[in-house]
Amino acid sequence: MNQMTASARYLQAYDDQLRTDAETSGAIGVTRLGPLRLVTFPGGRGFITYRDLDGADAPAIHGLVAGALAHFRADASITRVEWKSRGHDAAPGLHRTLLAAGFTPDDPESIMIGPLEALCTDVAVPAGVTVRRVTSAADVRAMSAAVDEAFGDPVDTRMAEVLLDRLARGDGMELWAAEADGGFVCGGRLEPVPGTDFVGIWGGATLAGYRGRGIYRALLNARARSALAQGKTLVHSDSTEDSRPILERSGLVKVSTTTPYTWTRG
Repeated sequence: MNQMTASARYLQAYDDQLRTDAETSGAIGVTRLGPLRLVTFPGGRGFITYRDLDGADAPAIHGLVAGALAHFRADASITRVEWKSRGHDAAPGLHRTLLAAGFTPDDPESIMIGPLEALCTDVAVPAGVTVRRVTSAADVRAMSAAVDEAFGDPVDTRMAEVLLDRLARGDGMELWAAEADGGFVCGGRLEPVPGTDFVGIWGGATLAGYRGRGIYRALLNARARSALAQGKTLVHSDSTEDSRPILERSGLVKVSTTTPYTWTRG
């Protein structure tokens, strides 16, 4: 199978299997607005997603954006909302409409998909580094802070509490981290998607001083082996330009892009 055919097959699987209720796992509320899913997650986070925009033209998309934002504005507990766009969607005027509504785009990320086995090749963990699952409250908070630092973001303690709540509920998420020199230097999530062939690899980031040593690749390998043991066959990830080349070398294919747009209250 040539790469173009594989890319089309993976994109079809992505749209069919992942742009469904699979995206709302862990939500505390989901409301439908036309083709949109308006999702409320713990921690004051709103999320807007959809399988497609059902052929909406620019005026219809303007109405969808306005209606979605009004829904979340009415809930004072919501402090930020993400609209998750995809580069292969037909969405006339969406970018301009989101900007006018007060959303700010983040950098586009590559949607990477491929066979899970591609990530399970023999990889040596770098000397002085330990890769393991993270489950205790202290470790989760420390790992979450390290990942925020690696991404160049302020430490968000709310995210650690959300992760701890999910671990307590046992929704299938796994947290994996790499330790070196007495602290966490890389961390990420493993998200098996129930009822699909997929597992998601999320949040992987390495502190700047530890990059280029194979730590991220070792963390990928550990998470992939755990997912393969659960019977999954495909892996997907929204990848930054730092991690995209690593995933491509491991056999994953860029099938599209995704750009998150964020609205923040106040």
